[in-house]
Amino acid sequence: MLKFRLTVMNFLQFYIWGAWLLTIGAWWFQTRHWSGTSFGAIFSTMGIASLFMPSIAGIIADKWINAERLYGVLQIMGAIVLFCVPLVQDPELMFWVMLLNMLFYMPTISLSITVAYNALKGEGYDVVKTYPPIRVWGTIGFIAATWTVSLLHFETSPMQFRIAAAASLMLGIYAFTLPRCPPKLIASRSRTLADRLGLTAFVLFKNRNMAVFFIFAMLLGAALQLTNAYGDTFLHDFNKLAPYKDMAPIDWHTFFASLNLHSFQELATRLAVTHPAIIISISQFSETAFILTIPFFLKRFGIKAVMTMSMLAWVLRFGLFGLGDPGGGLWMIVLSCIIYGMAFDFFNISGSLYVEGQTDAKIRASAQGLFMFMTNGVGAVLGSLVAGWAIDTFFTAPNCNEAVAVCKDWPAIWMSFAAYALIMALLFVPLFRHRHVREPAVQTGGA
Repeated sequence: MLKFRLTVMNFLQFYIWGAWLLTIGAWWFQTRHWSGTSFGAIFSTMGIASLFMPSIAGIIADKWINAERLYGVLQIMGAIVLFCVPLVQDPELMFWVMLLNMLFYMPTISLSITVAYNALKGEGYDVVKTYPPIRVWGTIGFIAATWTVSLLHFETSPMQFRIAAAASLMLGIYAFTLPRCPPKLIASRSRTLADRLGLTAFVLFKNRNMAVFFIFAMLLGAALQLTNAYGDTFLHDFNKLAPYKDMAPIDWHTFFASLNLHSFQELATRLAVTHPAIIISISQFSETAFILTIPFFLKRFGIKAVMTMSMLAWVLRFGLFGLGDPGGGLWMIVLSCIIYGMAFDFFNISGSLYVEGQTDAKIRASAQGLFMFMTNGVGAVLGSLVAGWAIDTFFTAPNCNEAVAVCKDWPAIWMSFAAYALIMALLFVPLFRHRHVREPAVQTGGA
């Protein structure tokens, strides 16, 4: 029963995010017609909130209030803000509203982990074995929300935020029924504020290899959300071009009545144009699968090779987007989504495991905080802001209006992102000098 309760928590936790993260770009550009620079600022709110809010929430939960109660309060406050998003009519005001939403949402990710770990340990479960199958339902929740919004034709509608708000309100109320996770006063006294904020881990920059690793973590963190931010509206723009112009949504009755290879090809094209979030969600399926391959690749090739693979995967992720289209080039977009699992996991998960193995136990928690600070904080903020500015400045037609079919030069946008990832890979290989020592194979049998 406990596993089921935590599964529901994880499902709703990421259902909230999945309801708008991939589709806010379509609503922003297709419906509101606001600028790329302003949109880059919107996506930077996740990074800004990640700089300090998880640490502050952790201190509050450790000292003054049960983690599950704080979790519930933050979810309810986030629901209120999400309900207000459709009422905002100005992109500058939208920045502050979304920042407030992220200030409430981002700390709930770490709080959900705290609540789950505490409950599982309290019942005597092995967290390493028990938690991952529960966490997978978070990815399933993300996918389910994306499909819900897409199939209900809400990708360009403010209804996506109302769906997210309803899920957040539901989870906020549900949180008060979760197992108690009271403040751990003894543990909180043993850690300084600097340790909680990840500041003690900055001593790692004295080590050349670790300094290079964290700098590239920041640079690669700038690429993490680019396809989430712009992928959906990129595919929506094909609906303005022949032969995809004004393509009607899928008629499922007609499709099932005439099943053949041509109907499947037409279905795939219509999905990409009228329900692009469903195509983009292949990335989340891939992410789930590639997590399982990380132990093999890390043990066999080491962190340097795995991180380089991740950077080259980002080159393909962006490059295939630039070359693909919903027709004959749809396979490239689908392949790009499959490659996303390697691009994301081989950097995000493997990087976290590398930090865990290379740092002293006394500063391990701070080191993980520093890794998140560099990637989801500094890297994400810089990536969102610079990408939004660059798209507006270099890749958007001047005096764009309804007479211009597509205002943005999407192939050039994706290829510039691919070039950025390629330059990172070419610099990372000679600068990062970590030497991997393979574990000796276990031999069986006699002498």
